Amino acid sequence: MSGKGGERGERKMETGIAAVEKVGGRSTVTRCFSKYPLKLIVPNKVGSSKTDAVWIYTLSYGGGIVSGDRISLSIGVGDGCTAAVTTQASTKVYKSVDSKCSEQVLEARIGRNALLAVIPDPVTCFSTASGRHESGEKWEFELYRSTNQIFLEEDQPLFLDSVLLEQASTCSIAERMQEYHVIAMVIILGPMLKHVQNQVQDEVKKMMSRHFRVPTPTAGHYMRSESQSGPTRPALVASCSAFGPQAIGVVVRIAAVTTESVYMFLRHHLATLEPFLGVIPYG
Repeated sequence: MSGKGGERGERKMETGIAAVEKVGGRSTVTRCFSKYPLKLIVPNKVGSSKTDAVWIYTLSYGGGIVSGDRISLSIGVGDGCTAAVTTQASTKVYKSVDSKCSEQVLEARIGRNALLAVIPDPVTCFSTASGRHESGEKWEFELYRSTNQIFLEEDQPLFLDSVLLEQASTCSIAERMQEYHVIAMVIILGPMLKHVQNQVQDEVKKMMSRHFRVPTPTAGHYMRSESQSGPTRPALVASCSAFGPQAIGVVVRIAAVTTESVYMFLRHHLATLEPFLGVIPYG
């Protein structure tokens, strides 16, 4: 995400604060604070030394988020700076006790001609929090909500999105998701990344057209891959759409059978961020 933007939530005491500013002409972490259950790690350098980018890793004590935990991280990226926020492994969410929900909040303020890349590993949740596919737990949680809000200058709303997965008495989440075990969303925003937006839109359109073809003048009907037992679904489904004035941003939504297929998708489509970040995201 580049340009002016951020994510907002109810203001409470932060468990982590990081600030990135220009020092000697280089992007530099000038403030870094964290407390339980959050820990921040800032390595000396990630990737090429020619790249002006700082990386911030977020960790949780105990290897995951337990019932009732609230993690709130505030990040400021100054004018002309580049920063990446990531994790060292998947974020594990453990069983909820006494209906106590766990929560993670990220609020970011991004300066002019600045770039912030938020590239975490998946949220992997345990039974009665969320299911682990490798343990036979498929969407076995009660509630998951993810909200993203991006604002321009003067608090003008630009992108407001909420994903809610909740068990229902008539139909479980697993039944609704069928064979898909992973969902993901990618937001690419700002004129600095316009070439990335255009490339992703073109490639997603081509990729999905191989599975769902529009009618042709000669055929006069829809064509799609089918087996003798009926239509087959692709292992990964993606959609892409622009948002904001002058299509300033693009959102990509993904559903997949495996986590690795999502990693492969992200590595390929975000490879053009390497000149900014020093390495390919999820590489």
